[in-house]
Amino acid sequence: MHSTYMKEVGWREFAHHLLHHFPHMTKGPLRPEFESFPWRHDATMLQAWQKGRTGYPIVDAGMRELWTTGWMHNRVRMIVGSFLVKHLLLDWKLGAEWFWDTLVDADLANNTMGWQWIAGCGADAAPYFRIFNPIMQSQKFDAQGDYIRKWIPEISKLSNKDIHTPWTADSMILQMADIELGKTYPWPIVNHTIARETALDAYHRMKAKN
Repeated sequence: MHSTYMKEVGWREFAHHLLHHFPHMTKGPLRPEFESFPWRHDATMLQAWQKGRTGYPIVDAGMRELWTTGWMHNRVRMIVGSFLVKHLLLDWKLGAEWFWDTLVDADLANNTMGWQWIAGCGADAAPYFRIFNPIMQSQKFDAQGDYIRKWIPEISKLSNKDIHTPWTADSMILQMADIELGKTYPWPIVNHTIARETALDAYHRMKAKN
């Protein structure tokens, strides 16, 4: 526990060091090649993410918790962050702005470094090709679906297996759980496999320009 705490303190100090020496990092990427990254401009997708209506339960649970309480576990912050920049291809600055407005523990340096990390454009950033699979993350870190059920009660009747991917459940199962996809809970706004391929293609096109 002590070791983990000290590591987090170290990351906090590193974030403040970066912001002090690179104050422009709140407005642009530390890695200049990302200035040409082909981000999308889609207000509908952004709002679906903000309000927890993406159709991916672990993402939606996290975003609804954030909106309701002003807080979210770090693991979920990474999941929803990766989803915004790599599934939806929306600019990381939009995520940083939303977190800044909604988190009760918002810290400019930590928030900025965290978003640049997940977007792959910051100091010691996660490689861009590291794309979190929201389904696998959900099954691993919320195996029993307790977190999802708390924040998305409209799908709470689903089994531990189906609650991570409601869109794959049999129509009879959905009916018995009082779920009508597209009405009581949204269909996924993107397909994970296609979104991943699209993100990687965008990354490679950016690299080719530089």
